[in-house]
Amino acid sequence: MRKFLCSSSIALALIAHTAPVAAGTIEPPIVPMTDTELTHPEMPSILPMRERAQVIDRILAERLETVVPQIMREQGIDMWVLMAREYFEEPVIATMLDAESMSARRRTILVFHDPGNGQPVERLTVSRYGLGDLFAASWEPAQQPDQWQAVADLIAERDPAKIAINFSDLTAFGDGMTLSQYRLMTAALPEPYRDRIVSGETLALRWLESRTPAELEIYPGIVRVAHSIIERAFSREVITPGVTTAVDVQWWYRETLASLGLTPWFHPSVGIQRQGVEGMLRDDTVIEPGDLLWTDFGITYLRLNTDTQHLAYVLKPGETEAPAGLRAGLAATNRVQDHLIAAFETGLSGNEILARARAAAIAEGLEPSIYSHPIGFHGHGAGSAVGFWDNQNADPRGEYRVRANTTWSIELTSYKPVPEWGGQKVDFRSEEDAYFDGETVRFLDGRQTELTLIPSD
Repeated sequence: MRKFLCSSSIALALIAHTAPVAAGTIEPPIVPMTDTELTHPEMPSILPMRERAQVIDRILAERLETVVPQIMREQGIDMWVLMAREYFEEPVIATMLDAESMSARRRTILVFHDPGNGQPVERLTVSRYGLGDLFAASWEPAQQPDQWQAVADLIAERDPAKIAINFSDLTAFGDGMTLSQYRLMTAALPEPYRDRIVSGETLALRWLESRTPAELEIYPGIVRVAHSIIERAFSREVITPGVTTAVDVQWWYRETLASLGLTPWFHPSVGIQRQGVEGMLRDDTVIEPGDLLWTDFGITYLRLNTDTQHLAYVLKPGETEAPAGLRAGLAATNRVQDHLIAAFETGLSGNEILARARAAAIAEGLEPSIYSHPIGFHGHGAGSAVGFWDNQNADPRGEYRVRANTTWSIELTSYKPVPEWGGQKVDFRSEEDAYFDGETVRFLDGRQTELTLIPSD
């Protein structure tokens, strides 16, 4: 028998977070960045859709005004051409559209041009439909029916030395220009300009990975929302030992997010480790006293993503705390986190950071597995990988250099025998979102240092 809790009181609480309000009366979720995670975090208010759009557009306007000129001049590019087609989105363009332009229309083309001499970067759109006030419309179909010829004319008029388009053998984030559209673009371009085309791969990565002060102001609050939902999931509000299954909790997450008007970027995971049982139990397995629970949960809110893994212990009757061996296992994982964040250094590759962190952890007698990644506009975000669960050695995807003002999911595990479980080796997974300012890694909303406890009676 399954138990899925959604009482009237819970439903009313969810509705209270999403009830219509007058525009401008609710602020985005702003909480201070902290390395200490609250045991019982209060859920920040969730913005109504109109206010969300206002926040998204305000931050996007700032990013276009500041990040684009910075990265184009950093990379020595004076024109960047991006293209997306309806139902075949380009990952960079998808983050540059205003909140009401929810996807590409027919063919959306964006052009950034740096005229040099400290002048502002032009933001142009060669598209049939407007994009709010963020890009200047630069195509009159009645005068020039051929959209790519309009782009070619725009390029010739500005005569850029380097024309970046997004193509990449390594990363999908920088590979948005399709072969068919490349052929159409180059066919329209005069011959001299074809030789000026270069890859915009690094521009794409720099745009996506760079966090602005306005984003960092709201990001801890977005993570707080995720933490507060996990805290509810790992409680007697949702779990009745001996009745509730792992899959029940997974679908509770989904129903709760739907009620809040929030979106998961992956289906939530819930697993069970149990004394005497090898590996992770899932799906219809009933949660029992004495189980160690694990969850992997991430949301998208205000265009930013979270990615969190937490652990909980289901108390046996008469217990008031988890066995010492389980508590020591989480402490070991926290030490691996310490070594990883200490290994971050601007200009190092993800592979170099991985090697540093693993060497330090192993020297301490720990058994780590590190598989961390950037986070931001995407859950598995643009930037350098720091290990993979199935590859703890150098990887081509880890060669990109780590930059300041980037956000990360510090994702890893350590394995440790638990004496109370007869020496059974247990997997103590953890994942917490963090910010690297170029010198120090700070958790956005703390990290789990104590197992969540779920009473069984």
